[in-house]
Amino acid sequence: MSSSFFIKTKGNPKTTKKGKETAAVKRKADGDSGGQSKIRAKKPSKKYSEEISSESEAEGPAVSKKRQASEEIEFEETPQEKKLRLAKLYLEQLKEAEEKEAEDEAFETDLIAGRLQEEVLEQKGKLQRPIAKDLIPPDASEIRVLRGHKLPITCLVITPDDRCIFSAAKDCSIIKWDIESGKKLHTIHGGRKGTEDRHVGHTAHILCMTISSDGKYLATGDMNKLIMIWEAETCKHLYKFTGHKGPVSGLSFRKGTHDLYSASHDRAIKVWNVDENAYVETLFGHQDAITGLDSLSRERCVTAGGRDGTVRVWKIAEESQLVFHGHGGSIDCVQLINEEHMITGADDGSVSLWSVNKKKPLGTVKQAHGCHGDSGLEQPHWVASVAALQNSDTVASGSHNSQVNVWKCGQNYRGLELLFSVPVSGFINSLKFSSSGQFLVAGVGQEHRLGRWWRLKEAKNGIYIIPLKTKPSNAEEAKQTK
Repeated sequence: MSSSFFIKTKGNPKTTKKGKETAAVKRKADGDSGGQSKIRAKKPSKKYSEEISSESEAEGPAVSKKRQASEEIEFEETPQEKKLRLAKLYLEQLKEAEEKEAEDEAFETDLIAGRLQEEVLEQKGKLQRPIAKDLIPPDASEIRVLRGHKLPITCLVITPDDRCIFSAAKDCSIIKWDIESGKKLHTIHGGRKGTEDRHVGHTAHILCMTISSDGKYLATGDMNKLIMIWEAETCKHLYKFTGHKGPVSGLSFRKGTHDLYSASHDRAIKVWNVDENAYVETLFGHQDAITGLDSLSRERCVTAGGRDGTVRVWKIAEESQLVFHGHGGSIDCVQLINEEHMITGADDGSVSLWSVNKKKPLGTVKQAHGCHGDSGLEQPHWVASVAALQNSDTVASGSHNSQVNVWKCGQNYRGLELLFSVPVSGFINSLKFSSSGQFLVAGVGQEHRLGRWWRLKEAKNGIYIIPLKTKPSNAEEAKQTK
């Protein structure tokens, strides 16, 4: 009992000497302000003088309180206020994102709507992009010539990516060209007559060629009634199609497929499936040798009937045909502008525009390339080739009057207006527009592709790359003026 009392008494500062001293110091600190200033006036050690800032003493109590208040206003935030602030910020970000997304969606919707509208017009054959109004004739120095064939070029195609050209000639050879550099990438040499069994390639004049829309297959046809299928990338020979009883004069792949249409002087149209290496069917109707053939994405093709004076549209699925009669003369070439319109050239010198809904041409230019011969015995220059920039108002024609004519189609393809002529010496046996519409390629020879009625010695057998220049825009004109 006494020991526990001793411990309790010991713990009371008032009952011990040490406790009394502590209480006295405490009373002195509480009641005597002078004592406080004396304690603060005590010189601190060097260590603490470095770590403790003296700004509070210099600023004084009023400035210190003001700073403390501003810091509290600036940084003091309750959890609820913080949540509210972050929520508002998040809502603003969401609103901005939605507005931007709405703008992007509106832009994409307009873009898609425009594309869909173009596709619908393209399928209906009513798409006509106005390109001709901006074209201007190129300078003669800008035309490039690629030479490699020994005999007249008869046909050519441009790859879908506009990087390469395939050309063929009466020397039975096929050359693959790089458009940018103008160099030969590959040559498939022709063989001599009688070497068909051992030679890989053609041994007779090549009259026509075509390339699939994906650039995978190249098809060529010759005077020996043969169709050769090649791998376009490597120029490797794949198949040989036989069945025609006359020279193969026209070839075309259906766009977006590997279905191949072929035409021949035997007056027949044949359908092939290249993927399956198979023959499908034969169509008859022309009364004379077929001289040209073309097709687009529909399951149909168009043909020029030569001296029978007709153009025919073959509806493959329906097994029917539409017959269109020309003004006279042999219709030697045909090209589709879109699914509903086409252009033809004839040996009476006329160039005609057609619609599949009209039996007669929508417009015809007679003697489109002028005449030749003695006075009183003039004969029109034959139109040997035509080309069309797909789904546009721009077409071209070639003859042997030393020029390529570029034409503008009228509204709804009614009528033709000559834009300009490009000087090219020789027989223009083949014409092709690039997919981009940036250039036109002409296959030129000293002779006509189908015979040797004339020979132009001054001409050069070659490929002419003609740039299609456009008028500078107002912004470009302003820059040039400055």
